[in-house]
Amino acid sequence: MAESQRVFPLTGAPTPDDLDELLTKVWKEPAFFLAHPLAIAAFGRECTRRGVPLIPSDKIPVVDGKSSILLLRVGDRRQGVIGLFQPGVAGEQGPGLSVRFMGINRNAIASYLISLYCSLAVLSDDALAVLEDVEVGVIPPKKR
Repeated sequence: MAESQRVFPLTGAPTPDDLDELLTKVWKEPAFFLAHPLAIAAFGRECTRRGVPLIPSDKIPVVDGKSSILLLRVGDRRQGVIGLFQPGVAGEQGPGLSVRFMGINRNAIASYLISLYCSLAVLSDDALAVLEDVEVGVIPPKKR
């Protein structure tokens, strides 16, 4: 990722202003935000509707109570982030999707191994931005 595409939260917990800053980095038709569920929860406590969906992903790590939020523009026509699928895998059922029969157990239950072989490519620097050091462990007190 290009260093110019990195931003940091204003106050620790993610705010709509922080995600607006991400939008300025991926401004050509952004597709969605990608974030750890705890980062989404932290943002949800402070957010307003912005029109770009948040998608939880537990593949984004939380380290020392902090995580990151990504903003992506997707699609090759938009010069965004695209998926790359390995063609010709054994037992291929779809692009990069392999289904292999593993056998039948004594209870007559069939087992299958399902694998998806894919990666991604970022077609331009402004198709991806990250909000780093988002505090996800701080829960503000409830208002009464």
